[in-house]
Amino acid sequence: MGVMNKIMGFFGLDQEELIEETIEEQREKEEVLSKRQQPVKNNVVSLHAAREQTGIRLMLFEPRHYSDAQDIADNLRNRRPVVINLQRVEKEQAKRIVDFLSGTVYALNGDIQKVGDHIFVCTPENVDIQGTISGVIEE
Repeated sequence: MGVMNKIMGFFGLDQEELIEETIEEQREKEEVLSKRQQPVKNNVVSLHAAREQTGIRLMLFEPRHYSDAQDIADNLRNRRPVVINLQRVEKEQAKRIVDFLSGTVYALNGDIQKVGDHIFVCTPENVDIQGTISGVIEE
């Protein structure tokens, strides 16, 4: 041990300095390893988003009562586009259903459009509607 101390002393190295250097090297290695082991947050994908990318289900409804509007709104809330045929509902109830769904679509940043007599399309924000359907003018 004495010979080693003399050689280290000759080169200007003390045993304490070597120990400090090795401790610092170990800390640096641990920091590098801990950075590698931390999960990357950008690689996380929601299962809900992955399911939506596989396909969109279009829901068709023909309500008979105003109470059916809640089922339609639930589908919109689950990000499914909906086609509603209001031919079998009284005029007053049809108006109430359209008003209710208009509020639902607005809250979800979606869109509602009339595509025919008593037929509406409601879409959530993840579905875009392009184009328009004009009605035939009766003379």
